[in-house]
Amino acid sequence: MYDVLIIGAGIAGTSIARRLSRYQLSVCLVEKSNDVAMGSTKANSAIVHGGYAEANAKLKGRLCYRGRVQFEQLDKELNFGFRKTGSLVITTDDEDLPKLEAMMENGRKNGLPDLKILDHDEIMALEPNVNPEVRHALYCEGAGVCSPYEMAIAMAENAVHNGVELYLFSEVIGLEKKETHFVVHLNNRDFEARYVINAAGLCSDKIDQMLHEKSFEIRPRSGEYLLFAPGTGKVLNTVVFQMPSKMGKGILVTSTYHGNLLLGPDAIDEEGATDRSTHVERLYKIYQEGLLTTDKIDTETFIRSFTGIRAVSSTDDFIVGATDTPGFINVAGIQSPGLTSSPAIADMVARELEAQGLTLREDPSYDPYRAPVIRRKEKMRPYEEIAPLLDIPSCPEKIICRCEQVEEKTIVDCLHRGIPILSVDGVKRRTRASMGYCQGQFCRPRIKAVMEREYGVPIDIRTDVEKEGATRVTREEFQDYCKKQ
Repeated sequence: MYDVLIIGAGIAGTSIARRLSRYQLSVCLVEKSNDVAMGSTKANSAIVHGGYAEANAKLKGRLCYRGRVQFEQLDKELNFGFRKTGSLVITTDDEDLPKLEAMMENGRKNGLPDLKILDHDEIMALEPNVNPEVRHALYCEGAGVCSPYEMAIAMAENAVHNGVELYLFSEVIGLEKKETHFVVHLNNRDFEARYVINAAGLCSDKIDQMLHEKSFEIRPRSGEYLLFAPGTGKVLNTVVFQMPSKMGKGILVTSTYHGNLLLGPDAIDEEGATDRSTHVERLYKIYQEGLLTTDKIDTETFIRSFTGIRAVSSTDDFIVGATDTPGFINVAGIQSPGLTSSPAIADMVARELEAQGLTLREDPSYDPYRAPVIRRKEKMRPYEEIAPLLDIPSCPEKIICRCEQVEEKTIVDCLHRGIPILSVDGVKRRTRASMGYCQGQFCRPRIKAVMEREYGVPIDIRTDVEKEGATRVTREEFQDYCKKQ
């Protein structure tokens, strides 16, 4: 029997698992997909938010800054990649100034010490490529960017290193509450646990309803994004938001942690909207809105589109804490700023477990450190330097991915870190192999060959999106559509 079983290995579940791994507990993390970080964590804006946008009356407003201030230390320990850039909420309308002032006041209620209103000249000094018609902006110094799936992978690897047991391909199909524990029925086995944490993302309402009458719903909200080639993110220095609406924080334009320009998301609420396909009309509208932030967006450098599905709760807030069933804790409705809040959510869950009677005794063998798989590249090696390494026999220095210049030893390293990787996309998320301009046309067969050699099993070369039947607008389709407008 486990002390704690966590359902769902997204950023919330993996953060909780890692947080609990510091104690003398038996902890199990179950995930229905073939890897961690396969839901909302895999496809979002990757922003470490300031903490000013969400009302202080809401839990997500109070937790955001508490999570944000932990990122620098977490990155030092786990090496997932965090870059403090600062953020701007811009407007070209003087009548929006009171709204920015209200956001600043709300941020101060949430504990933020690093907010100020900038005028036109101050904005242009900070962001020379932003729309020159900008009038005012709310500046948050401590906001930044990270790679959310790399963060969740790092959390999971470190949790496993510290004794947490991870089970993939393990979907919860039923829950029973016994007198002293729970029986968790999975599609492939049953587990018993004294405490259960429901961090199941888009399915968290269904998991809750295995024990309770319906008290909340998860209403999926899709958002599409445009991603541009490596190096394109240098046109901006900060994360730049437009004025928010009731559907979200507005279209953002930002550099990713690894230096790609990113635009999005839009926000579409549809009943059961879990399709991760992208649509050229939606992408073009996002592009047009992005031009209101900066005109330095070159469609010729567009390389891929993707869709994220946000787990919006019917309460429009995080649902974190005790339920009517002692020992069962919900971590549901973790939409934006869920990534930023995740360390604080994990702290909150640990306190709730202790309040419900779980003894949290520090484990003297706990190791908080996880070595990096990759480091952010400031610039690539000249092609003439890597060309001789492309087609040599297998060796650690062989270049497997020429666009991102990923060596074979990096692929091998990521395959042997305690989490089995059974898709080529799993390697991509850990090493960036196939994230470059050619989007894997060169390296995917080479990655597959290394995986099959290391694991001794056949690997399906299809992408995760292809396997689930989603379709994505290609570079050629988007560029052709733009030319016709």
